[in-house]
Amino acid sequence: MAISLQKGQRIDLTKGNAGLSKIMVGLGWDPVQSKGGGILGNLFGSGAPEIDCDASVLMLEDDKFKDNKSLIYFGNLNSKDGSIKHTGDNLTGEGEGDDEQILVDLDKVPASVNKLVFVVNIYDAVKRKQDFGMIKNAFIRVVDNANRKELLKFNLTDNYAGKTTLVVSEIYRQENEWKFAAIGNGTNDRGLKEIVQHYV
Repeated sequence: MAISLQKGQRIDLTKGNAGLSKIMVGLGWDPVQSKGGGILGNLFGSGAPEIDCDASVLMLEDDKFKDNKSLIYFGNLNSKDGSIKHTGDNLTGEGEGDDEQILVDLDKVPASVNKLVFVVNIYDAVKRKQDFGMIKNAFIRVVDNANRKELLKFNLTDNYAGKTTLVVSEIYRQENEWKFAAIGNGTNDRGLKEIVQHYV
């Protein structure tokens, strides 16, 4: 049974899971269905553009972002050390389950990296006039890749209207163990360049 976390909670990932190394971090969300007007709405659709959410990982050293190769996202799917692999971009959020998945091999994360920050932002949010108030059922979950067992899940239930980026969670090193922190903070960052500035 997966552990369900609330915002602000922290949990040991590796301490109670001997040998845990390869994990899958799944992020999901659903677009809020627009209230299309009657026959015309059904015939022509809502006319609203699809909301393209992008999941990314920042690899921090001493809580600082050191170089652009430490950002794993749709434009850089693999970390240079092979510890993190983004499986690709989902453009709409349609469908059940994870919308984007990130594979992490904790044993391969360089010793200099103390924290992995998972963020989701809306691509071209300002231009498209979109924000996370248009998204529902957002979540992050961690799965043990060896046995496909879901270890934890964090449902983001805050009101994120007006926010264009979510800092979803952190996986961080404490001594020889890895821990997970449920963050769930919304920001008004317009894209990855602005997000990264918080950690420089």
